[in-house]
Amino acid sequence: MAIVIGGAVGALVRAGLGEVAHTGTWPWATFAANIGGTLILAVLAALIAYRPHLPHWLHPLIAVGFCGSLTTFAGLQMEAFLMMRDGRSDAAVVYVLVSIALGLVAAVAGRRAVAAVHT
Repeated sequence: MAIVIGGAVGALVRAGLGEVAHTGTWPWATFAANIGGTLILAVLAALIAYRPHLPHWLHPLIAVGFCGSLTTFAGLQMEAFLMMRDGRSDAAVVYVLVSIALGLVAAVAGRRAVAAVHT
């Protein structure tokens, strides 16, 4: 049930991002969903590591359900492909590289933020 609830909320947030961040030359909705989801997942993983007594349903609710529904690697790939199809190969490469780099930054920042609070 936790996965279903988290997935429904994540899908609604993802759809809302799509409505708010109208895609122009950069796929902002997918970019924001992927970076934000990575940050949330990193914070959750660090919290669970520092506080193993947290409720067992948090991982399926947030990590599997919410973040799994919010983020989309397939969307990133499709948008990069469409950029290349439209003759914007340079933008597609930048989009993929920046998404990966900022995803790594978000993961490290989330982990470090939780570690700073717990040390």
